[in-house]
Amino acid sequence: MRRDSKLSSVLHVLLHLAHSDHPMTSEEMARFLDTNPVLVRRVLAGLRERGYISSNRGHGGGWSITCDLARVTLRDIYDAVGSPPFFAMGNRSEKTSCLVEQSVNAALGEAFDEAEALLLRQLGHVSLADLSQDFNRRFEEFKRTHPHDTRFHHEHEHNAV
Repeated sequence: MRRDSKLSSVLHVLLHLAHSDHPMTSEEMARFLDTNPVLVRRVLAGLRERGYISSNRGHGGGWSITCDLARVTLRDIYDAVGSPPFFAMGNRSEKTSCLVEQSVNAALGEAFDEAEALLLRQLGHVSLADLSQDFNRRFEEFKRTHPHDTRFHHEHEHNAV
């Protein structure tokens, strides 16, 4: 079963936006995700409605971060992209007259609810600024351990903040 990667994809492009020194087009962000620019625009529209990003048309236009990274959590972004389901698992049948299946559904339902509540709490503890700091740490470590990889340095040097 294919996993829903919308949250991961949106966080990926948001981090690129946060570390870019210029607005980025949907086409640029689509290349990061190996997807279609239309899909990128569709997902980013929900973030624009909440004021996390903005877009400008025309020459030099594109998408930009407009929020304080320290004030926006992964939970906020999860909600903005439509709260995609966490689990591919579920009950075989939600409405059943079988008492055995009702017992199974009750046990699984409780476990799924607890796991989802834990994940949502955890997402609420991580901000976009936390992701940015982690990228910066990883970038500095990469530069230290790969000093001759100038392609990567040139591409991302202006992006570390």
